[in-house]
Amino acid sequence: MDHLEQDHAASERRACSVAGQYRSTQRYQPKERDDEVMLIKDIHKLVGEHPRFGCRRITQLLREEGWRVNYKRVHRLWKQEGFKVPRRSRKKRYLGNGSNACDKRKAAGVNDVWTLDFIHDRLADGRQFKCLAILDEYTRENLALHLNRSITGDDVLTELSQLIGRRGLPSCIRSDNGPEFVSINVRNWLDAMGVGTLFIEPGAPWQNGYVESFNSRFRDEFLNMEIFNSIKEARMLAERWRDAYNEERPHSALSYMTPARFAASRGGVASASLRSAPATPPRQETEIGNQVS
Repeated sequence: MDHLEQDHAASERRACSVAGQYRSTQRYQPKERDDEVMLIKDIHKLVGEHPRFGCRRITQLLREEGWRVNYKRVHRLWKQEGFKVPRRSRKKRYLGNGSNACDKRKAAGVNDVWTLDFIHDRLADGRQFKCLAILDEYTRENLALHLNRSITGDDVLTELSQLIGRRGLPSCIRSDNGPEFVSINVRNWLDAMGVGTLFIEPGAPWQNGYVESFNSRFRDEFLNMEIFNSIKEARMLAERWRDAYNEERPHSALSYMTPARFAASRGGVASASLRSAPATPPRQETEIGNQVS
């Protein structure tokens, strides 16, 4: 035995003496059993057939197939192969259908159908913000642009309440199935006022084509042209752009009239004194959740 081996043996002897364990445990080399490969293969097969089964159920199925294995051995191989039961996901309930699309249920006049959607952008420092856009589908007027770092269902209610107080009630509101729009709080409030909801099908943004077209113009003509140092600055510039959009920008779908001029030619908005909005209701627990990250 050379000096290196002697030093190693002495170090091992001292370490085992301090730890109070036998030196043979340091020299043990695990041996793979002859049936290991077949056992792993059968575990893979059972996991593929039963992806929601955990290690204990797989162990029981292996025993029923004739394997004489204990749980600890199966668990070791289970961890070695990286198996785990997938996290259970909650299925969402969607309220939309194709009959609510903008080409099926068309706006018949001023304040008949309002449409809502979100558009996203970032400040100069990289922080994200959201913008709630509200349009009158008949006049193409941009009724509101609400910008904030996050927007909840209660924020949507506040914006709608203020807008209805100035303009009057719409007959219907069209939107996608975003949690801010389908929350119980929002739906109960609209139902109490007699405002219908037109939820489009999930994954079908073309069914809400008017606001999607507006979002495209909003991004191309404003968001992509400006650098925002703060939310306050973004709000100020967005409101200035909204005024220009309604009052100065000719709209091709309106025979190149501005949305404001077209609305005036159709009798303007409904009287807010005749159809005023009730106060925004207190916050309630929502069915799906109303926070946007």
